[in-house]
Amino acid sequence: MSKDSIKPLLITSVNSNTLGLGAYAVINADGLDGPCFLIKVTNASSEPIFVSYDGVNDHDVLLDDAEFNVDFQNNSRPGNKVALLPKGTKIYVRGNAGQGFIYLSGWYQESI
Repeated sequence: MSKDSIKPLLITSVNSNTLGLGAYAVINADGLDGPCFLIKVTNASSEPIFVSYDGVNDHDVLLDDAEFNVDFQNNSRPGNKVALLPKGTKIYVRGNAGQGFIYLSGWYQESI
């Protein structure tokens, strides 16, 4: 059961100098702390990156020195049904090695 309060994810990151074009690196090794209704990926590195939600396929691209938010609440349905990114989901990135970090932050609803 959920509470009427929300919690932020602890920010996690990966150093872009560890990336190689063919391999994915996970940003959040332990997965999401809770089912997120909003996540933000910030690419504070000097190279564009690809973002994957399964570690196999590219799902998003993010240019260098850019960020994007994914607001899953925009996909809610009637009857109080909501769309959430499941707890434990890992977010992956790949690209050329660069300078700077790639960050993941977000929000989820607390459980009782």
